[in-house]
Amino acid sequence: MDDASMVGLMGRVTGTVGPGLVGEVIVRVRGGAEHFLAYASDGSARIERGTVVMVMEYLPPRTVYVEPAYDS
Repeated sequence: MDDASMVGLMGRVTGTVGPGLVGEVIVRVRGGAEHFLAYASDGSARIERGTVVMVMEYLPPRTVYVEPAYDS
């Protein structure tokens, strides 16, 4: 999977993302759903479990930087 095909995909936070935390998201990709380690794209946001997020950057093989997909 290349960077361009991951960026822009939507996922859901399954482990809180935030400063000092390594979060987790599940993203539908390659015909299934896969878990990725996740960090906030701005480095300081806290994103709670259940939040729908968008992948802003992908670092192979299993790390993504995300931001909330919708404003609260």
